[in-house]
Amino acid sequence: MSKLTPKQKIFVDEYLVDLNATRAYKVAYPNCKKEETAAQAGSRLLRNVKVKEHIDKRMKDREKRTEVTQDKVLQELAKIGFADIKDYLEYKTAKTVVQHDENGEPVIDYQQIVNVIDSKEVDTSVIQEVSIGKDGTFKFKLYDKQKALVDIGKHLGMFTDKVEVKGNLSVNNPFEGLTTEQLLKIAGEEDG
Repeated sequence: MSKLTPKQKIFVDEYLVDLNATRAYKVAYPNCKKEETAAQAGSRLLRNVKVKEHIDKRMKDREKRTEVTQDKVLQELAKIGFADIKDYLEYKTAKTVVQHDENGEPVIDYQQIVNVIDSKEVDTSVIQEVSIGKDGTFKFKLYDKQKALVDIGKHLGMFTDKVEVKGNLSVNNPFEGLTTEQLLKIAGEEDG
């Protein structure tokens, strides 16, 4: 693996903190004050073969050291994305006769019943919150299913973000200004 310049090394170290190339570039090259310039230059540095090799190696080393792999992260997201609240609790409405009115008709009371499955019997890693308020209100919340599914979809390449490019595009066209006859002659299709 080839050596990095001192500034490239700083860039790699800073980039690995939060994977923000703009911020990393501004730390490595403090004279760069414009956000847009730092963003473009940081993006360019990420495409530099030497820089990319070092980042990839450091990420692989970190993966081994922490034992956090893409597969593990994806598995955890999948648990959240495909979790079903029925795996954790059962809820129903019970109907009971509490008394009879003056005409002998039953007065029915409806009671909401929530049975929570014992935490020893379920995977609690997808549960964000379980609480009972002072007023007796029971609250049970799983982590954000939709966000987990979007993250999985992005990882699998199912969703692509639109990128808008503004500005003038200058293309050197060697055939600019030629007539149709001249173009046909160059293409070898002139009827002569």
